[in-house]
Amino acid sequence: METSNTNTSLKSILIDFKAITKMGLAISVVFSSVIGYLLGVSEEFPFQWSVLIMLAIGGYCMVGASNVFNQIIEKDLDAKMDRTKNRPIPSGKMSKTTAFVLGTILTIIGIAILYVINPKSAMFGAISIFLYVSVYTPLKTLTPLSVFVGAFPGAIPFMLGWVAATNQFGIEAGTLFLIQFFWQFPHFWAIGWFLYDDYSKAGFFMLPTGKRDKKTALQTILYTIWLILASIIPVFGFTGELKLSIVAAIIVALLGFWMLFYAMKLYNEMTAKAARTLMLVSVSYISLLQIVYVVDKFLR
Repeated sequence: METSNTNTSLKSILIDFKAITKMGLAISVVFSSVIGYLLGVSEEFPFQWSVLIMLAIGGYCMVGASNVFNQIIEKDLDAKMDRTKNRPIPSGKMSKTTAFVLGTILTIIGIAILYVINPKSAMFGAISIFLYVSVYTPLKTLTPLSVFVGAFPGAIPFMLGWVAATNQFGIEAGTLFLIQFFWQFPHFWAIGWFLYDDYSKAGFFMLPTGKRDKKTALQTILYTIWLILASIIPVFGFTGELKLSIVAAIIVALLGFWMLFYAMKLYNEMTAKAARTLMLVSVSYISLLQIVYVVDKFLR
């Protein structure tokens, strides 16, 4: 019986850990960092399994810590929304004190691991947590500009991988940052659109105009266009060691037009279904773009 109870207890702890660190989101963020690392390795900066593993673990800890602190701050607001009311803290499965200790431990471990890679990686990881927890989270109930602020920590992981590989922040890392920065807007506005009613219960301002209107849909289209342009910049040879072949640039552009099609569909239909589809396409887009970038690098 004791073994059974222990197994049940461990299972519940793992479930709560998965929920409070948002494991699915954290893994996707780590994926971006790993891709950035693979893009950064070269003869001058050779691939190292130890660095890749530390980047993955450190990156997960940093994202997990951000999500833990976010859920502590938004405990009462999460309880109001159907999407979040069953999270560990609002549901009473985990106390704020336990969550704070967990978030602190994850922060210390994450920064320490990234510092072992190089100090710049630790610095960007710390900046990411600070912006997400101390600036983005409080602004969510105050202004639609919260999405703009949140796009900064959200764009760091792709760039962080390059910095981990090279210990340098230059035009290459800046370009990777720019791509993921522009991607944040159509992605999160699509989420804000189809979850509009649920977000409204907590008083969150996620859409640029605060409403599901044509202006919001138009801005979604414009940021998607800027995303497409940012994504093909490396083909022109202006981005240092970050290069893209013509074939890869065409594939990336086609992926962008695929996403743009659904952004325009949202503008035309103005429905939650169209927004949800755009969100799913945006997730596929960024993953496929990153894969194309890596495959192109190693095939060139």
